[in-house]
Amino acid sequence: MVGLIGKNIGMTSIFLENGENVPCTIVKVGPCYIVQIKTIENDGYFSIQLGIDNQKIKKTNKSLFNHFKKAGLSPKKKLLEFKTNKVSDFILGSSINIDLFKEGELVNVKGVSKGKGFQGVVKRHNFSGVGEKTHGQHNRLRAPGSIGAGSDPSRVFKGKKMAGRMGKKSVTIKNLKILKINPDYNIIILKGAVPGNKNSYLMIQKKEWN
Repeated sequence: MVGLIGKNIGMTSIFLENGENVPCTIVKVGPCYIVQIKTIENDGYFSIQLGIDNQKIKKTNKSLFNHFKKAGLSPKKKLLEFKTNKVSDFILGSSINIDLFKEGELVNVKGVSKGKGFQGVVKRHNFSGVGEKTHGQHNRLRAPGSIGAGSDPSRVFKGKKMAGRMGKKSVTIKNLKILKINPDYNIIILKGAVPGNKNSYLMIQKKEWN
């Protein structure tokens, strides 16, 4: 599955031809550069490694600098891999542009979701809380309640839904439709929302490539 690296610009809404107003996300895509081509002989699997956005040399360590130098490229800020069996179709150091996508096709978008910090069970797992403020339960509105059985099994099972850190995880949203493409500014407009904050990087994958 091949695609491009994009940057989340933000959300807006547009009117479709039938007059429907739909929420959408503006993503700046590419140009991406092929930093490495991985093969079964050298790496054990097929994939291409893409890089986007130039990075200052002083912010790049020596090993990474030499990695980019092999491809004849300047250091890049973000590197992502796209698995594909058609590695012979790509040239090391060349660029892949927004022309890879077409309006109306479906793509999968992968990114890191927003971090919510340490949250309780009501927000994290949609619990309802213990109950109302009756019979002296003044502080039970958002409490998890009982978490385990009594003398048997005398413990709390692993995986119990409890309070904890929420978000900041890799999330893939499938089958997002490309509504519009602006090749002059490397902009695509996706129907719906994508994971992550503004200016966060996204992996946009074509569905028809295998």
